[in-house]
Amino acid sequence: MSLRLVEISIPESHLAAVIGLAEDENVFLFDKDSSSPGRYLVKLVLPTKGTEKLMERLSKEFSSVEGFRAVIVPVDATLPMIEEKKNGEAGGEGENQKEDEKRSRLGVSKEELHSMISDRAKLSWVFITFVGLSTIVAAFGLIRDNIAVVIGAMVIAPLLGPNVGLSLASALGDRKLGRSALVTLLLGMLIALIISFGIGAAIRPDPGISQILMRTDVHFYDIILALSAGAAGVLAFTSGVSSTLIGVMVAVALLPPLVTLGLLLGSGDYRLAAGALLLLITNLICINLAGVTVFYIQGVRPRNWWEVDKARRASRRALAIWSVLLIVLVAVIYLSRR
Repeated sequence: MSLRLVEISIPESHLAAVIGLAEDENVFLFDKDSSSPGRYLVKLVLPTKGTEKLMERLSKEFSSVEGFRAVIVPVDATLPMIEEKKNGEAGGEGENQKEDEKRSRLGVSKEELHSMISDRAKLSWVFITFVGLSTIVAAFGLIRDNIAVVIGAMVIAPLLGPNVGLSLASALGDRKLGRSALVTLLLGMLIALIISFGIGAAIRPDPGISQILMRTDVHFYDIILALSAGAAGVLAFTSGVSSTLIGVMVAVALLPPLVTLGLLLGSGDYRLAAGALLLLITNLICINLAGVTVFYIQGVRPRNWWEVDKARRASRRALAIWSVLLIVLVAVIYLSRR
């Protein structure tokens, strides 16, 4: 069972309210101590899926309190082990229980989700290095027609973060996150394109290599693959599980066609490069459409009521744009295969 430790720093005047709130929630362990005169540090251990409800109540009741701070820390293990409570031992009933089940679709709190994704969507030297290394490995894997090497490049999965960041930005109406994720994604793709272009110009690989050729012909099942990859990438974050293996799925849809495009442009084979470009655009659209849809279904919204309408409009606008683009691409794919 996945657990989280929530540490709450609160003035003494609000301690009783925090204790009462903790008693209402599905909390396994509870402790408090005086961190400084007039202040208390309350520590709660609860299931990961219960942190969203707890953070929502904390935000609603104490966000305006001066000096209030809540910190979420993943719990790897406890001794003795904590047994999960059976249904009915804790939590509400009726409408409250239904509301809890709705919240449990999100395996982590919105704050934890935003922190994880925004970190992965930031432009950094580590990201640039990963993009460069994965591009080089993928390029030579394609040239040598070695699928194992191509998969090895995809394990790095540097493009997962900015793609999921774009989807989350649409769900929350967060323009700052959206700009950061978009810049990171575009720059990462540009770096991969430049490196693969240089390799293609220097080596001039045979376009008949199966690993290259298969990424210049777009099929309708590629749409299903990209939609599945996008949905899996978002679920990896919202469920609180490791995104490493899920990132490979997103990399399958993005990195090989992007590197193939660069190799073919570098070698001067523009006809086949057009097919790789079409596959890349199709996968980008499908991944982001699936990501926005999953966030929307899971009810990822801002906490403040005055931001909810803005976020809902942003989500619907993004869904409409990606859907229209997908319809256009389906038509293009259909015509190109006739």
